[in-house]
Amino acid sequence: MTDHAERPSIFEQSYPVRSFEVDFTGLLRPVALLNYLQDIAGEHADRLGFGVRTLLERGLTWVLSRSHTRILHYPRQGETLRVATWPSARQGVFALRDFEVHDGQGRVVALSSSSWALLNIQTMRPVRLEGNLPDYPTRGRRALEVSFDPLPELTDAELELPFRVRLADLDINLHVNNAIYAAWALEAVPEEVLKTFRPEEIEIGFRSPAFYGDRILSRSRAVGAADAPCFLHQLLHEQEARELTRLRTRWRPLGEF
Repeated sequence: MTDHAERPSIFEQSYPVRSFEVDFTGLLRPVALLNYLQDIAGEHADRLGFGVRTLLERGLTWVLSRSHTRILHYPRQGETLRVATWPSARQGVFALRDFEVHDGQGRVVALSSSSWALLNIQTMRPVRLEGNLPDYPTRGRRALEVSFDPLPELTDAELELPFRVRLADLDINLHVNNAIYAAWALEAVPEEVLKTFRPEEIEIGFRSPAFYGDRILSRSRAVGAADAPCFLHQLLHEQEARELTRLRTRWRPLGEF
């Protein structure tokens, strides 16, 4: 087995901000940032010996349970970001993984913490980490000190937008990709907010998967002040009225980033 010296607990990778990853203002889209985090998490898991492709051969896979991302700065096209990730802890059936993102000047772009479960594909239920994963190093340090308390349920929406799951929305597990849920949620925000604010915090609680052809309803309600918007979000399986995801987003004026 590969020893810990050959499997560093912190893994780093560079990501150039490309033209198709920025919005109409030329700033990095939040969903592109989330994709960077997902990509480096998968790359590091591969190097530690428990990437998705390896696990699928044993009837297992990773599913993201919770994530909390704080964005301090929005980079522009042409900048290169340095993303670092590390396994931060194990909590019962959950493996915690944290992230730090810096720009070329060393400025902190984003901090994120996430919680992952190891899923049995046949039963669709979490399994214990012990005995199903090789030993791997963890670091006690967290990028964000969050406890992943349950997110509030959205009971009365102000905005609703329908979506249909495309093949392009699916990951290797044939589930909707994690970042797609955030994209759907952010679309269900008033136009005036989208044009003049940017998310500074995105919290996501995944509850149930969605599959090709499903019809999804993205719902939201404002719960914060007009000058510092906060939204509760919910993604529903429209045909089954099944809750897929809860989110909470906090926004700051575009000029403050």
